[in-house]
Amino acid sequence: MIGHDYRKIVSNPGAELSIGICEQPKSAELPRREQSSESKPGICGRFTRFRSSIRLVFYDFNATIANSMTPNFPQTPLEWLKVFGPGAVLASLTIGVGELVFSTRAGALFGYNLLWFFALVLFFKWLLVYSTARHMSLTGAHPFRRWMELPGPRGWFPLIFLLLAVLSFPIWVAFHSGTVGSLLAALTGTQGVFGGGGHFVWGIGMLGLVTIVCFIGGYKTLERAQIAIVAVMLLSVLAAFFMMQPDWGELLNGLFIPKSVNYPNWAKALPEIRTRPVWVETVTYVGIIGGSAYDYLAYVSYVREKGWIAAGGEWLRPILFDSILSFVAVLIFTVVFTVCGALILQPQHQIPAGTDLLTLQSQFLTPLFPALKYLYFVGAFLAVFGTLYGTIEVAPAILRELAEAFGLVVSAKIRNIAVGWVCSVALVVLVAGLAKKGAPPALIVILTPANLFTGVLACGCVCLLSVWADFKFLQPELRMPLVLVVLNVLGGALFVLLGLKGYWDYNPAYSGIIFAGTLLFGVGGAVLLGRKFKS
Repeated sequence: MIGHDYRKIVSNPGAELSIGICEQPKSAELPRREQSSESKPGICGRFTRFRSSIRLVFYDFNATIANSMTPNFPQTPLEWLKVFGPGAVLASLTIGVGELVFSTRAGALFGYNLLWFFALVLFFKWLLVYSTARHMSLTGAHPFRRWMELPGPRGWFPLIFLLLAVLSFPIWVAFHSGTVGSLLAALTGTQGVFGGGGHFVWGIGMLGLVTIVCFIGGYKTLERAQIAIVAVMLLSVLAAFFMMQPDWGELLNGLFIPKSVNYPNWAKALPEIRTRPVWVETVTYVGIIGGSAYDYLAYVSYVREKGWIAAGGEWLRPILFDSILSFVAVLIFTVVFTVCGALILQPQHQIPAGTDLLTLQSQFLTPLFPALKYLYFVGAFLAVFGTLYGTIEVAPAILRELAEAFGLVVSAKIRNIAVGWVCSVALVVLVAGLAKKGAPPALIVILTPANLFTGVLACGCVCLLSVWADFKFLQPELRMPLVLVVLNVLGGALFVLLGLKGYWDYNPAYSGIIFAGTLLFGVGGAVLLGRKFKS
């Protein structure tokens, strides 16, 4: 490289200068703002090391942006709805199980008392999504790439997220498969087969079906039917909600005034609730309603795929609209299903629990028209099946971003690796639940440890690191405003404290082993990788 004029190199943005034997260069990446103090303004460079080669890539940031298409923003509300893209994917990942199961369960247990808490959690999760997507839009850099620069051995924190993704994604997929299985077992009257593990048998079948769909495609046709049927079901629930004539004063009181929660006396007699601390129950809602940190990290990737990248912030308006619409939709259905649970299931002393997570909610539509319960069953099946498929598809996006953060060459095989791992280990989880002696474990109990990290603790880490990334990599005029900084710090602290409290109440010793093991893996793995690179 010595003796070369870098101005000739950057005259062609994306030009590469290789030292040693270099792999096939990747296509030109999105513009980066990772310039050193010695670089001239507008010139960005990055070293990428893999195997025995080093690649030095220069980008003419200003030229790339100047050549990018100027955004043509919608002028009417209908046109703005067409912008709704990544946020729709994000909303679909939570409405399937988050609202159908957990909002209903919260309403049946605590009435309206958690509505304010759900609104607060969704606000901070929206803040997380917007802040990370904002950084991506301004720089083209994914959070994983930024976290490579955290103090300590290079890459230790992304390695922690890799390990926990490897462990938690199969558990989530097994939970969603078992949830669909519980509906099918209830409808076919096969809950009692295999010692009460009928839902696991159906879940294994659903996992096999969704695996085939993932590998051979064909989900588009199902997706169109899913959108139509689920939309009709949700609109029907919304209509039934107004027909029930909830107490609007009590609803607004629950939505805006914080209240403490405790299990009602009748719930304490339920097997699943009897030994479950109320903190663990409520923090479980935090982790599921609105999505998990991995969903949001995938959302940032979708923002890049949409092309919403510009150094001047031209694409921030579509991101703001897309993310707000997503979380407003989730909030509306969270409130509706919570209220329905309080009005219909609480007086009957019923909650979605054990192996029956989806059938009780059919009562929400019978006030409108009794036969609509069949629409509910079809809609619930498609909604949760869609969530199952979407969760599996998030895994390749996460693995791809992690691989690129470590400078690895990403091939088409990475999707097959991610899907194969997630589905095969999920199968092991379902088979283990089926083979367990005695009563099969409750699905929510299986999910809880993974959910406390992916949906709570990890969200706090992402919030706090969004602030760090802005201050480290962005020029002062591009950093998030002070109000976003303060809110991200508050939200991050809230999620971290809730996650730690949830783990402590769940099982202190077990949680300590998890934290020590993941930290050791992250730091130790980063040190070993660093030595390999040096060699």
